[in-house]
Amino acid sequence: MIAIKSVIEYKCPMKKIIIIISGCVVLSLVILGGFAWNLIDSASRSSGNDISELTFTVLPGQPFSTVADRLNQAGIIDNTRKFKLFARLKGYDKRIKAGEYQLSSVLSPKQVLEIMVSGKVALHRITIPEGYNLYQIAALVAKVGLNEAPEFIQAATEAATVNSLGVEADTLEGYLFPDTYHFPRGLPAKKIAQTMVKRFEAVFLDEWHVRASQMNWSVHQVVTLASIIEKETGAAFERPLIASVFHNRLAKNMRLSSDPTVIYGVKNFDGNLTRKHLSTPTPYNTYLHKGLPPGPIASPGAASLEAALYPAETDYLYFVSKKDGTHQFSTNLREHNRAVRKYQLRRKHEK
Repeated sequence: MIAIKSVIEYKCPMKKIIIIISGCVVLSLVILGGFAWNLIDSASRSSGNDISELTFTVLPGQPFSTVADRLNQAGIIDNTRKFKLFARLKGYDKRIKAGEYQLSSVLSPKQVLEIMVSGKVALHRITIPEGYNLYQIAALVAKVGLNEAPEFIQAATEAATVNSLGVEADTLEGYLFPDTYHFPRGLPAKKIAQTMVKRFEAVFLDEWHVRASQMNWSVHQVVTLASIIEKETGAAFERPLIASVFHNRLAKNMRLSSDPTVIYGVKNFDGNLTRKHLSTPTPYNTYLHKGLPPGPIASPGAASLEAALYPAETDYLYFVSKKDGTHQFSTNLREHNRAVRKYQLRRKHEK
């Protein structure tokens, strides 16, 4: 009996201990669960109601704690401690990506973290006008703040980049397709140029390649002529007519005599085309050299590319500006000189 009583007395304390431990574990789980729920609930609530966005930049290698403190200072989050704990709970603190983000206080901490983890950086809009050359494009890229102009020019003119993109030319002039793009700030200049060239390739249709082959022209020759057409007129309906003049002159072995090509060859052109410019030998002076210049002088749009491939059927050999955005076309020099006197010389005297 004494032995049985000892066993019973031994078992009772053990049972109580187990119950107490179990209770503590349950209580701990309840507390932890409540804390976790509170943390998750807090992370799902916005910190404020200001919908205005601000630009927030995460620098490469910046500690997560520093990012959290800066987010708090910017008013995007209101509780740094909970933000850090939630990020660690989800493993986000090790996964955020450097970059520029558009954030506001109406976003929840969870949304802020998800944006930075996914790398949904802010995109900057840039529109390349038709007829811009690569130096003007570089200046525009710099103005928008995407990259430095010299870096873009280097990327667009270095052989390694040009060859890697399959462009059979010395530079990317003419192949940086004029369009609207959206790029993140800090994207390498090569990537920006690559995107523009890829857009050119998408626009230059398969049937245009066939047409160029039928004409016995290379794509580079087409782009070169299209760039001249682009610079000669801003009137859409005139492009096929302008193209016909140049095709007719090439067929007759006449010089193209295009002012925009001369201007392209003048270093630091000041906007005033002179007789001296027209008589200065450069590879792009089509008043002195027959045939097409060595390459494009600007980025042509789709309409100019199409016009170069499908010119209007005319006998025109000359055209002169009517000073209203359009041109007077002529089939012979006598008609052309008459048009020059009418639209150019007379108006100079009238001023």
